[in-house]
Amino acid sequence: MSAPHVAPEPPPSAKRQQVLDAAGALFIAQGYGKVSMDAVARQAQVSKATLYAYFPSKDVLFATIVGDACRRSAQADGNFPDDFVDVADALRQIGLGTLTFLMRDRTMAIYRLTIAESAHFPELGEAFLVAGPLGFLHRMADWLTTQTEAGHLAITDPMMAAEQFLALLRTTGFLRATLGLPQSGRPEDSVAAVVDAAVAIFLRFYGATQEGSR
Repeated sequence: MSAPHVAPEPPPSAKRQQVLDAAGALFIAQGYGKVSMDAVARQAQVSKATLYAYFPSKDVLFATIVGDACRRSAQADGNFPDDFVDVADALRQIGLGTLTFLMRDRTMAIYRLTIAESAHFPELGEAFLVAGPLGFLHRMADWLTTQTEAGHLAITDPMMAAEQFLALLRTTGFLRATLGLPQSGRPEDSVAAVVDAAVAIFLRFYGATQEGSR
């Protein structure tokens, strides 16, 4: 099945955002399968013609909700900085912004929804994958390529390195949040500690000073 098309972000529109907010609330409350486009139109108080003008299908609508959330998080957290002194600090900024976003209640609700229903609705899982994790990984791979070319890092496979960095962030704390369990309370499980450890491990292998040792 082909991935849903996610169009470039259009100019801000109050009505478009009204639809996204209504659809997001319905998906989280009722599940993807039980929500129809008619229900979204009613909840958002727009006509079906208006709804379909913005979003031609339910999977595109869901992908846009995920993609918009990721873009807003990246803009708010200043992810993927271009101007920095220390690459470790830049990676730490990326890690903190990313893990904080992943642990937010709304992000977790969408993630759980996807896991619960994607077996029955493959288009849901595909939409989430393309607009969420793959979008992040491609952006990070591009950033890692730039930093390698600048001599800050020594990476031959930027996409694999991006996947490894994301994996280093998703520790037991992320799993506990996914399961709706309280955090352990241990200092080493805090977001900052997890990010610091991820950056240290990542630079131990991919730091520019390690290039000659591999």
